[in-house]
Parts: sequence; C-alpha cells; structure tokens
Amino acid sequence: MGAEVVAEGAREEVLRRIRAAIGEGSLADAAEIRGEWQALPRNYKRTASLERAAILEMLEDRLRDYDASVVRVKAGEVGAEIARVLAGRGKRRMVAPKGLAEAIGESLPAGFEFVVDDGLTVAELDTFEGVVTASTVAIAETGTIVLQNVPGQGRRAPTLIPDYHLCVVRAEDVVETVPEAMARLAGTAQLATTFVSGPSATADIEMTRIKGVHGPRFLDVILTE
Repeated sequence: MGAEVVAEGAREEVLRRIRAAIGEGSLADAAEIRGEWQALPRNYKRTASLERAAILEMLEDRLRDYDASVVRVKAGEVGAEIARVLAGRGKRRMVAPKGLAEAIGESLPAGFEFVVDDGLTVAELDTFEGVVTASTVAIAETGTIVLQNVPGQGRRAPTLIPDYHLCVVRAEDVVETVPEAMARLAGTAQLATTFVSGPSATADIEMTRIKGVHGPRFLDVILTE
C-alpha cells in the first residue's frame, strides 16, 4: 500500500513538472484544444453489431484462444463453481480483495482459505497459490478483462504476483468493442486499471513463448449469466 502511495505521488510530481515546463495555457487554448479533439473523425467501430449471445461467445472464443479456461454458470452457482475450479486446480490458499463476496453476490465456498488482502507485501503475496477477483468490464472483441482498484477487485499487485488468477465476469459487464469499454470506464478513469488478455505470456527473439513473465501463468474465468 505504501508503494502505491509513493507511485501515485511520483506520478503527480511528474505531471506537475511537465505542466510547469510547458505552461498551463489559457482557458481559451484549452477550449480550442478540446474542440479540435471533439472534431476528430471517428469512423472506427464504436458500438456493438452482434446479438448478446454472439458477444458472449466471442469473448469465450478469444479467451480460450489466449489459453484461458472459461466456464459459464447461472446466478447463484458462482460459489459452487469457484469450489469446483479451485479443487480441479488443486488450489487451497487464495488471496482475495476486500468485498469479493459482495461483488459476486454470493458467499465464498467453504473448504478453502481465502485471505483478504489488506496491503500484503510482495513476499507475502508470493506465498499464495492464486488470487480470486471480480471484474469491471470485459471486451469481447479483444478477449480482455478489465480490473480496477475497487471492492471485489482490489489492488493490482495481488493480480500480478500469484501464479494463478480466477476471475468472475458478469455477462452484463461484457461489451463488444473497446470504445464501449472506454465509455464505461470514463467515470472511474482515475483508478488504477489493469487490462488482462489471457494468462501472462511473452516471446523472446527466437519466438519461444514463455508464460508467467508479467503476471499469472494460468487464468480461469467464470462467466455468470
């Protein structure tokens, strides 16, 4: 938590120095810039063109293509599915953000240790078998899940350090396009936001794919309808 405060303070200091160097400009300048921005042509796809069922199928297809596992459940079945998925993975000790049960609308299953993140250190986070979170929005077109620092999702660190991530996505939070997602996020743009497209993976100069370099190697998604 201390590191995040420092990071936020550093960001504001960098922005302050940039503003001091270039000058704030007049209100007229700001209005002109805003007008130019709003007048830019936006001929790219900005709204959904698919039926709801097709959007959900697209998200599943993209996530599986990225090597994530996806399962659909009905409301009221999330807790049981979390238990089934974790048991199948052999996971018992998980870190969870504050407010997770409220975010998914159900109690977390018994038989597992869910430790609430209250500012756990990197070393402490590294001792967990995985993390369970909810999500803010998911983008079908890119197979991307968006997490923010809110109850049920929490800080960025717990979603990057453990090797496994189980994420609950509500069908109502799935959009087809990136612009739709940006519109949803506009009101909370000041929050720390993480975009996840499948398990962490990268490739070296020889195109050897390596998992887990920048985050969890394994991602399971529970899509609730």
